[in-house]
Amino acid sequence: MGRIAVTDGMSEAAVKVLEAAGHEVVLQHYTPEELLSGALADFDAVVVRSATKMTDEAIRASRTESEGIGFIGRAGVGVDNIDITTATECEVVVCNTPGASTLSVVELTIGHLIASARHIPKADRTLRSGEWAKKSLRGTEIGGKRLGLIGYGRIARGVGEVAKAMGMVLHTFDPYISRDVTEASQCTLHDDVDDLFRLCTHISIHCNLSPETHHLVNSERLSMMPGVGADGTICGNHIVNCARGGIVDEAAVLAALETGQLSSAALDVYEIEPPAGNPLLEHADFHGSPHIGAATLEAQARVGEEMVGLLIDYFNDDRPVSAIN
Repeated sequence: MGRIAVTDGMSEAAVKVLEAAGHEVVLQHYTPEELLSGALADFDAVVVRSATKMTDEAIRASRTESEGIGFIGRAGVGVDNIDITTATECEVVVCNTPGASTLSVVELTIGHLIASARHIPKADRTLRSGEWAKKSLRGTEIGGKRLGLIGYGRIARGVGEVAKAMGMVLHTFDPYISRDVTEASQCTLHDDVDDLFRLCTHISIHCNLSPETHHLVNSERLSMMPGVGADGTICGNHIVNCARGGIVDEAAVLAALETGQLSSAALDVYEIEPPAGNPLLEHADFHGSPHIGAATLEAQARVGEEMVGLLIDYFNDDRPVSAIN
């Protein structure tokens, strides 16, 4: 039976299943300093979300020769907070739960897209301040506009299906996807990410953060966006990021909002979280959410169920289905 550290929370139902299987589950968050001092060395497995960073040093501090953690579970999709190279070197298996939060992130992304086009956050703020801004808040429809999806994994495809049903024309850049996949979903695949910015008035981010994607959305690319929809409407340009902070250059986004090149920007993720003092928060054409893409009751239940299965497989000496190393 294993001893499992859960550092960023887990559903009560999932904890009960693990305990019924004979495992000890400790729900406790550890500071970076505690991780570096070996706080996890007495555990066999650790389950994290985005708040806990399993760096090279944290992983090594959690291992003592052949003992210590042998499993890192990411309760979510992105694993950029885990040093995969070090984990592999230390023979620590890393798993994520790629499908559990898909629908929740899809819905939040669509929500931000619609909120951007219809000025919903600004309408709420002005109404609360006593201003009846009906004439100045004329929006545009997302139907008939080109949506550029940077990355075409599960979430992007889900966003594309909803957007297509609302009349959007889909374009994507993803060097790891086949043209057969995009053609089957009526999405145009481009070989150059710049093509998306030249064509699309609405851009949504759905890739991992890596050295290649850091500040992929920058001032040069934002300046390429056309401002005119495929249907001829002057709809402005809109950016949504519910993927990972750091893919969007936030200073470039702020500058583009100030010049009017961007009509709106909506972020659920930030380079520094929480984004206290970020000047974007003060701009009238920005709206955001505090990294809540997977924060639904349904997603958390699915994440817990999926993680339980992975842990049970690991402790039964079976290779977990979503192991990535």
